[in-house]
Amino acid sequence: MIVFYKFHDYIKRRNIKIKDIIKHTGISSATIANLRTNKSVTTDTIGKICKYLNCQPHDIMEYKSNLGEE
Repeated sequence: MIVFYKFHDYIKRRNIKIKDIIKHTGISSATIANLRTNKSVTTDTIGKICKYLNCQPHDIMEYKSNLGEE
């Protein structure tokens, strides 16, 4: 499972507002909500976020295996 807690930590540490990400990337608020609840988003979305934040995917997301699965 991909989790996005790093995304929220990243923008909080840099004092970046969600509304600014939405405005500058064209990503919808519904997609941002998907990030908050660790739902699937496209690689295009990840690319837009990384371009805006000037970061790499590993800076904003992480793979966590489900309990008992590897």
